[in-house]
Amino acid sequence: MAKKSKSASGTRIVPLGDKVVLRRQEAEDTTAGGIVLPDTARDKPQRGEVVAVGDGHVRDDGSRVPLTVKDGDRVIFSSYAGDEIRIGDNEFLLLREGDILATY
Repeated sequence: MAKKSKSASGTRIVPLGDKVVLRRQEAEDTTAGGIVLPDTARDKPQRGEVVAVGDGHVRDDGSRVPLTVKDGDRVIFSSYAGDEIRIGDNEFLLLREGDILATY
């Protein structure tokens, strides 16, 4: 069964299949040298926290393989992976589990 995430607005996010919903980590606003970056110069982080996972992959025989990641996992994902979605004031990223490179 898919794990569901409930946003502050009360809307539930239920990813399907091998999809994962995560909250992207906040962008750094200063460099290592202390220079303050404007919004336009900040890179979007490739790290985030999993907030909901789908039911899993479906094999050719119809059986389902559960996903490796779970709610609360901190992950690193591909640069251009997934689709950004906005629900109320919250921003999430919806992507396939295969776009996740590592957990930490």
